[in-house]
Amino acid sequence: MFANFDIDFIIFGIMPYAALTILVVGSIARYDRDQFTWKSSSSQLLRRKQLIWGSILFHVGIITVFFGHLVGLFTPVWVLDAIGVPYWVKQWMAVLIGGPAGIAALIGATMLLHRRLGDSRIRMTSSWADIIIMVLIWWQLVIGLLTITQTLQHMDGAEMVRFMTWSQSIVSWNLNAWAMVVDVHWLYKLHIFLGLIITALFPFTRLVHMVSGFAAPFRYLLRPGYQLVRSRRQKPLPKRAAPKATPAE
Repeated sequence: MFANFDIDFIIFGIMPYAALTILVVGSIARYDRDQFTWKSSSSQLLRRKQLIWGSILFHVGIITVFFGHLVGLFTPVWVLDAIGVPYWVKQWMAVLIGGPAGIAALIGATMLLHRRLGDSRIRMTSSWADIIIMVLIWWQLVIGLLTITQTLQHMDGAEMVRFMTWSQSIVSWNLNAWAMVVDVHWLYKLHIFLGLIITALFPFTRLVHMVSGFAAPFRYLLRPGYQLVRSRRQKPLPKRAAPKATPAE
């Protein structure tokens, strides 16, 4: 019965759709049922200096890595061919931009994780979900940086094109997409697998505040009847006099 079972088919053929479904449905359900938790709990009054530096390094690095992956994986190959970008140039861009960004994110994540686990006051305000997701992201950054050692061995771009084709085939519902990454190095497989796990856990952790950050500018555009007003008044408004009581007849 299980003679033709292939774990690669489960991870690269089924898990992407399962993770994306959980991401969308879970995020909508959480926002609809428990909007109060749709935020990142603040502990900025504790060990503030470490929080600032760790947060800056982590967010700048992880945002660069995220959009680098997004553009790198979902830009059609024919676009690169049309504008004349050699594959080796894109590979070097991924290494020279993604490498430093990944290191910055890893340093920031280490500082934030140390702050959260090393201070008993902060740890008491942290949920298990907060800690687990930070540990997973930390390992994902480590593994992502280790994949650079494999990328440098395939600077012709063949592996890059394979991952681009797989990602775009998943979006276009090509059920045979999993076969494109069967024989890639295990570091790449582990990197993809952990990324899918983080994607599935997204709605149930503090990561949902990322959506609020991207969506905040549009909330007021889509809610007619609300207007933000910033006053330039330097002095407070005068207090209103209490209404005089009228004598009873």
